[in-house]
Amino acid sequence: MSFPVALQLFSVRDSLEVDFEGTLKKVKELGFQGVEFAGLYGREPEAVKSLLEELGLEPVSAHISIDELLDDTEGVLEAYKKIGCKYVAIPYIVEDRRPGAERWEKTVEDIKKIAIVAKSKGIQLMYHNHDFEFVKINGKFALDELYDTISADLLETEIDTCWANVAGVDPAAYVRQYTGRATILHFKDFTGGKTENMYELIGIESDKPKYTKAFEFRPIGYGKQDIPTLLEAAEAAGTKWLVVEQDHPSMGKTSLECAQMSINYLKTLL
Repeated sequence: MSFPVALQLFSVRDSLEVDFEGTLKKVKELGFQGVEFAGLYGREPEAVKSLLEELGLEPVSAHISIDELLDDTEGVLEAYKKIGCKYVAIPYIVEDRRPGAERWEKTVEDIKKIAIVAKSKGIQLMYHNHDFEFVKINGKFALDELYDTISADLLETEIDTCWANVAGVDPAAYVRQYTGRATILHFKDFTGGKTENMYELIGIESDKPKYTKAFEFRPIGYGKQDIPTLLEAAEAAGTKWLVVEQDHPSMGKTSLECAQMSINYLKTLL
């Protein structure tokens, strides 16, 4: 079993803000073969492309907000195409766009519209889930309804294995469910379970009671996820890239130290 492994750069955003170029160099030194973007930190696409080529890092994909994509679909997609990204993902949707909310149906339409433009540019659109898409609409998960409504050639999955687990879904079984449509897979580990304000850890502010440590992101192999079983599911599903993501550092480690722990653990299995 062998997969190339990329790092979702949101994981080390604190380091990127201080030293973008140096952080990408460190990511390569840790052993990651690719990156998934979450913003360009003011850099021009051409400069980012040159840097990645110099370092030998693959520009696997990018997380881009649905609003940014809708505001300038052509321009935003062209920017990431210049870098060399063949995939882009919608990473998160706000509450009034979520399943059961007033703008959910419009959101599905918006995603399809973006996917069509992306396809015309040779870019594959993906949808990156959290736990809130695992509510049922018409007897099935809203996430499944999204993938049933928009064809696989227009929209692939980017299953976040942590959030699927948090929602009470077996992440390995869910990955297998989307065999042939799960090209890029988010590998994420955690401890605890669903709790109030857990989204504070991904930078979402709330007026709910303050977050407590009942839930915590962890480096791969240091939480409750069954990583060997997930790797078997990824292989069965035809996954081509694993993307490590840790939204917030833990265990007294820095974000880069957590990334190093994740890749070191995966190296023992791949």
